Amino acid sequence: MKYIPEINYNADDKVWSGQEPPAYFASDLSVGEVIFHEMQRHPKLIAQISASENTVLTREELLLNSMRVANYLRNMKLEQSDVIGLIARNTTHITAVAYGCFFNAMAFHSLNINFEQEKIEHLFNMTKPKIIFCDGDEYEKVKAATKELNVPIVTMRNHKGGSIAIEEVLKTSVDQFFQPARPELGSKQNLVILCSSGTTGNPKAVTMPNNPADTKMFPFVTTADVLYSPSTLDWVTGLIVALTSGIRSATRIISDTPFNPSDLLRLIKKYKVTFIMQAPPHMALMINCPEFNEDYLSSILYCIYTGAGCSLEVQHSFRQRLSPRSLFVFGYSFTEFCGIGSINMHFDQKPGSVGRLAGGYKLKILNDQREPLGPNQVGEICLHSGKYWAGYYGNPEESRKLRDSNLWYHTGDLGYVDDDGFLYIVDRKKDMLKYSGLMYYPHEIENVISQMPEVSEVCVFGVVINNEDAAAAAVVRKIGTQLEPQDVIDFVAKNVQAKHKHLNGGVFVLDDLKRTNNGKTDRRATKTYCLDKVV
Repeated sequence: MKYIPEINYNADDKVWSGQEPPAYFASDLSVGEVIFHEMQRHPKLIAQISASENTVLTREELLLNSMRVANYLRNMKLEQSDVIGLIARNTTHITAVAYGCFFNAMAFHSLNINFEQEKIEHLFNMTKPKIIFCDGDEYEKVKAATKELNVPIVTMRNHKGGSIAIEEVLKTSVDQFFQPARPELGSKQNLVILCSSGTTGNPKAVTMPNNPADTKMFPFVTTADVLYSPSTLDWVTGLIVALTSGIRSATRIISDTPFNPSDLLRLIKKYKVTFIMQAPPHMALMINCPEFNEDYLSSILYCIYTGAGCSLEVQHSFRQRLSPRSLFVFGYSFTEFCGIGSINMHFDQKPGSVGRLAGGYKLKILNDQREPLGPNQVGEICLHSGKYWAGYYGNPEESRKLRDSNLWYHTGDLGYVDDDGFLYIVDRKKDMLKYSGLMYYPHEIENVISQMPEVSEVCVFGVVINNEDAAAAAVVRKIGTQLEPQDVIDFVAKNVQAKHKHLNGGVFVLDDLKRTNNGKTDRRATKTYCLDKVV
């Protein structure tokens, strides 16, 4: 069978290489220039529909609003090196703010709305935005966090006294000869600044370059497609869908309400969504709601999921609800990589894999001595993008830890590549645990527990007993099922031969797992919550 994307393997160097996709746009055009010209080509097409605010914008209207935002920033006499702050939901005019920044070749620094005041202060004190766009819901928190910066704050909804309403910004006049700015630093200029998850401390500010390669993503998307991601612009999946809508002239559905699996299924059916990009935990939540077994997903042609691990049971359950003609694509990446490193276009033949290399990238697997390994050998996954990366904003030391002098990213993920060039993730290197003097990984036990028909989600962690890490599990029951902790303990004991992997640390049945602000399972927070329950 011929697999895609096409890749090559150098057996001497033990390096896998993906083939560079063809360029559709001129290589010297910036992301902002491409979106500007593409929006002019299809002025009457629907660009965006807000399911929660009941607004509809054509591409002509969204383009005009984006130019108004760009001109507002230009009237402030800002430089391309200045940063724009963003901490907002997917409201009607947030896309215009993002595109306006792209048109000016100014990077925006996007934060999650759930960040505490201290985190907002820490992050914005690094990038020092000249103006901040936020929702009125977070206005007081943002104002307090940035009091030393003393910058204007524009509210996107629920306007507060002292803020500038976005509607005032959208009154800015636009010159008939408006043109997007060309980045002064070319592809070395920052497009956006996002944030790392921050599960081990304060999140870091992650730069992403204004690289023409970003315009090559998802070439199969057309003007007939309807796109959706539940993520906001502080999360790479939300950013990618916003970019894809602008570049491919596809309609994007947005909502400013919190994630709810039942609401999402109804939204997909109502707007006939053809393309969805989301995190695997959202899929697990969708599966565990009553509407999932009804006809809500028949319109989906492309289901892209990335950003976290995903049990085979969740993947199979979701795949069965999609049309056989649908593409069900598991991708592997991380924010710092500034793109999707690998994609699995062959789920039915290679379930559980995150696929083959995409976009001209390179991959190698290293052992503990940093020696390259061949096929079917487990080691640390290292990726090479060939792109410029400015690193973590204001943090060169952490940047060097992630990306070495030869520009290889050391991901901290363990995995292997099979004989057909498909990458499989084993676990996080730092998540390795020991019990009875023997090593094990949480993922090994999670894979077993997730086979239980009563289990919707599972998170395994170590509980210290006699200075060793005994395996414990937090599980979420499927709706309408009965499940006791002892059932899980017995199932693992029956199906796992190695006794050091048995659940000697206990089982906790929860309504939901603890998650990061972007929906990923937070192993550390889940463990803390479970142990606090015992106390």
